[in-house]
Amino acid sequence: MRLVIAALKDREIEARGSGKIVSRADELALLTKMVKSRQESLAIYSQAKRDDLAAQESAEIAIIGEFLPKQLDEAQVTAAAKAANRRYWRSRPARHGQVVNALKERFPGQMDFAKASAIVKALLTA
Repeated sequence: MRLVIAALKDREIEARGSGKIVSRADELALLTKMVKSRQESLAIYSQAKRDDLAAQESAEIAIIGEFLPKQLDEAQVTAAAKAANRRYWRSRPARHGQVVNALKERFPGQMDFAKASAIVKALLTA
């Protein structure tokens, strides 16, 4: 828990120094980035048979996960992408970036946007 609080305080100090305010979306983005980094480390440690380090990374992922909203499953991400795609398609053919940005605004911290981007790309090319 200390690592989450320290990271959030660091982000706030950094933003304050440049005259900005840290939004909830900024906090969620930071926490999501922290989880991804630890998931990558976990995969590396597991592959290298470093069970002690893998267990530590798993514990940190669980702690950080407590501060994140519930993640949407793939079906929910697909449904949200389809809805956003329909919204932008009405006025002109949807653009990938607009749909993904709409998802980021509506579902901050609730989905893996790399996976969501792939789903949107598949929808737009179908």
